[in-house]
Amino acid sequence: MAFIKVTSPHAHAATKTSRVMQTVLLATLPGIAALLFFFGVGVILNIILAIVFCLGFEALILKIRHRNIAFYLKDYSAVVTAVLLALAIPAYAPWWVLAVGCFFAIVIGKQLYGGLGHNPFNPAMIAYVVLLISFPLEMTRWSAPSTLLTDGQSLPSIMETLQLVFGSAPKELIDGYTAATPLDVIKQNTSLTLDAVYDTTPLFTQANIVGAGWEWVNIGFLLGGIFLLYKKVFTWHAPVAMLTTLAVLAVLFYDGGSSASSGSPIFHLLCGGTMLGAFFIVTDPVTSAVSNRGRLVYGCGIGLLIFVIRAWGNYPDAVAFAVLLMNFAAPFIDYYTKPRTYGHAKS
Repeated sequence: MAFIKVTSPHAHAATKTSRVMQTVLLATLPGIAALLFFFGVGVILNIILAIVFCLGFEALILKIRHRNIAFYLKDYSAVVTAVLLALAIPAYAPWWVLAVGCFFAIVIGKQLYGGLGHNPFNPAMIAYVVLLISFPLEMTRWSAPSTLLTDGQSLPSIMETLQLVFGSAPKELIDGYTAATPLDVIKQNTSLTLDAVYDTTPLFTQANIVGAGWEWVNIGFLLGGIFLLYKKVFTWHAPVAMLTTLAVLAVLFYDGGSSASSGSPIFHLLCGGTMLGAFFIVTDPVTSAVSNRGRLVYGCGIGLLIFVIRAWGNYPDAVAFAVLLMNFAAPFIDYYTKPRTYGHAKS
């Protein structure tokens, strides 16, 4: 009886993998444009620093492992990890937060498992959770979006951005640009209704408010996700299952906007990292379920966990925690959902 053992296809198809990764990077542009408009140039600096750190750590580990550095770096997987991590981190986070996150993403989350195709957990989400637990102050210090700035205020300039990121900014500058995110406000809401917790509603009003700018950021990533579906980079099963489950639970537990409510369906779909998670994280082929039926279960589980943690957990956004928990469950899901094959192997 003869068996053929092969390694992950990523190890032998760097060119094909690089094309897919480049398409994914292209799809992030609408969301990046919205983040840039509402939160300033810190978004771009985050991305640049993360790419430099991730490529550096990847090259270092590949050298230690005596691998062909040029071959493995050109698959763009480290760049995609860097961009996804940078988009999840506050725009003016200190540079060392990105450095620590990139180390955990590339070294701990990816290379120690054997590299691309072998990692059981999403590297960017591992890094994000480590950073959120270790440095909660830096990871929740989001800047106020441009639509909430009053007369005389503006987003940090390029020089102020460099001061904030590299640690030379005065305290008054740091205190002056921060603001709570919509998810933070909902979590800490003490008003009688949700209508009272926002001052500006650029797109959605009253109980359906998402928060100045965040709805457009999510719409940007939604457009990118639709583009990836059109290019057949992944199937619809996991993202649609996640978003549907999240929306259904939000409908079931929404009471019209009382202080006990955790937000409307529109709020949950268009705030935080919902669309980034649905189309750029959940669809990771390495760490998700394999079969279409398995992806439906996988996506539903993530949507369920996101709502549970947002509504009753200690963290306002829950995409990273939900994804990692379902990464852990993916082999179990595969075992019960993969099509069974019967018969005997040919000798």
